Amino acid sequence: MKDTLERYQVWLYLAAILLGMLTGRVWPSVTGAFETALWPVLGVLLYATFTQVPLTHLTAAFRDGRFNAALVVGNFLIMPAIVWLLMFLVPADPAIRLGILLVLLVPCTDWFISFTHLGGGDSARAIAASPVLLILQIILLPLYLWLFLGKEMVSANLTSHLMPVFFGLILTPLLLAWLTEKAVDKKPAFTGYIQALGWLPVPVLALVVFLIAASQITLVLESGRMLPLLALIFSAYLIAAAMVGKLLSSAFHLPGARGRTLAFSFGTRNSFVVLPFAIALPDLWAPAVVVIVFQSLVELFGMTAYLKWLPKLIHERS
Repeated sequence: MKDTLERYQVWLYLAAILLGMLTGRVWPSVTGAFETALWPVLGVLLYATFTQVPLTHLTAAFRDGRFNAALVVGNFLIMPAIVWLLMFLVPADPAIRLGILLVLLVPCTDWFISFTHLGGGDSARAIAASPVLLILQIILLPLYLWLFLGKEMVSANLTSHLMPVFFGLILTPLLLAWLTEKAVDKKPAFTGYIQALGWLPVPVLALVVFLIAASQITLVLESGRMLPLLALIFSAYLIAAAMVGKLLSSAFHLPGARGRTLAFSFGTRNSFVVLPFAIALPDLWAPAVVVIVFQSLVELFGMTAYLKWLPKLIHERS
């Protein structure tokens, strides 16, 4: 049942977005309430998502040195370089540029595992690597923003708005998830609690995108002109991610399943971890929210294509 929910999650999110946009247009008076409700729902989503990452078993993530080296090199060196190249296609609007950077510079730690499992990758290694991906992106994202946007813009315009969200809506759920996993390690009888939380990310994420679509419908319509260019940029990113996965799987001599895992990691981004940052910014930066949500939609359709393409692109070795 859970596999079925994950397999058809793309259509669930699309339905939630369309229903949200319709709701926001027909009942615009509810958008304020939806914006208020979005924050606690995001907190629940991130907590449930983080509990599915084995935060208390970091040592297991380092056992496959070649795979982890390829994963880190691809996610934190090669893919940011590709993002830098794609930024030459992006208009000068700082909000659009910020949205693209926020969403493309951080690797996913949740549906990356789901799609790896569905696409014939090595889901065990994907699960083991997730804590490393999460910790490194938290450390490196400020550095990336400083390099791409410049010290003045980051320090003057963004830091004061991003830091409260980082501590309140990222670190707090992360700490609660770690404490939850520690409690389960001490009392295995509570394992069922984490397994139950594993059902939440897909339906709660559908609720999140519904609330965003309903509360941001006006902004989405106003930003319609930039969506074709964003679709091109995000599609180009997905193609590049798959090719980098193939390249590194060959360079590091990784079997097909681990190579496909690399490609799924490079292609999936942590859109709903960085989304709170964009929502917390002043209205001037509001288009960044549209960019992040739209990227997640393009990515989900891209992952559907990956499920058929990657097994042909990255073969098993004898």
